[in-house]
Amino acid sequence: MTSVSDVPTLLPALLITFLGLKCCSSQDALNSTVPLTSTYFDNISVDYDDIPVLCEKAFNRQFRLWFVPTFYSVICLLGLAGNLLVILTFFYFRRLKTMTDVYLLNLSFADLLFALSLPFWAANSTVNWPISLGVCKAMNTLYKVSFYSSMLLLCFISVDRYFAISKAVSAHRHRSRAVFVSKVSSAAIWATALVFSIPEMMFASVNNNTCTPFNSNADPRRVSVQTSQMVLAFALPLLVMSFCYSSIIQTLCQARSFERNKAIKVILAVVAVFLFSQVPYNLVLFWNTMVTARGGAKDCGLDNSLLFATDVTQCLAFLRCCLNPFVYAFIGVKFRHDLLKLLKDFGCMSQERFFRYTFGYKRRSSAATDTETTTTFSP
Repeated sequence: MTSVSDVPTLLPALLITFLGLKCCSSQDALNSTVPLTSTYFDNISVDYDDIPVLCEKAFNRQFRLWFVPTFYSVICLLGLAGNLLVILTFFYFRRLKTMTDVYLLNLSFADLLFALSLPFWAANSTVNWPISLGVCKAMNTLYKVSFYSSMLLLCFISVDRYFAISKAVSAHRHRSRAVFVSKVSSAAIWATALVFSIPEMMFASVNNNTCTPFNSNADPRRVSVQTSQMVLAFALPLLVMSFCYSSIIQTLCQARSFERNKAIKVILAVVAVFLFSQVPYNLVLFWNTMVTARGGAKDCGLDNSLLFATDVTQCLAFLRCCLNPFVYAFIGVKFRHDLLKLLKDFGCMSQERFFRYTFGYKRRSSAATDTETTTTFSP
């Protein structure tokens, strides 16, 4: 039997024995749970189909690095040269005598502003946006104002030609007020284009190092903005131009003027340029809008195809700013004569070459009367 005096001696031994048993039991428990834990995790199956995969767009970025700057530079240079020549010719010879002259001058200013914005668009699509937010907003606003004003001016040019040819009697009766009406309507066109550009002015921001008015490709705001653009800047001009030019062709087919066939060819060229530059881009824009309305592209291949199609067709649409001077201004005989005289006066053309080119113009002018119809449509 243990006495009271032996208690201090036995306490350390009991404590050591208790700790040893505790460690053994903990080790046994750990050894028993390790295979159980391993077996538990080995039996878990992970479904990787629900995990989103990043869409690879490296090839699209490489395509943009050479395609967009190359075509934007060509369009910018041609647009600046062509529209500056139209503007200089109008001011040098003070040719604002008809509604068509006023509309063509405003169209050249709109296309000139559009061409000036292209270098910023090229930089925005190839590198990170290097300039301030204010420049980003200004670029988007300038692009939309020039875009909408250009399309609306094409509508008014077709309406003016419709009244000048199909409704020649009533148009001649109000000819004295035509220039004033064209100036007022041009101011209204620019104001309307500015109103249509308010979304870009308000929502443009630098998102993911890119200047854009949208937060992402699936931004719901993109649907409303692109839908309004297709309606106001494509469907409306297409309907107006189709009605006006089809009526003009019917009127010309009933006439027996010397310039009838040439005028019809010019109208067909104007319509063909508009369809060639605008229809592919708006079809892709409609496709892109439908995909955005459904929450964005779920297929990476479809997303890349949309990007490629948008880049290519957008360049075709931007061609209008350098083609408009040729199909609306340079194609007229009187305007070509004034342009040649301008080049001669500025020392860009010799006197001999000027007389050689203008000899054919004088011969054609003597064969037909110089009316508003012939100056508008004659090549």
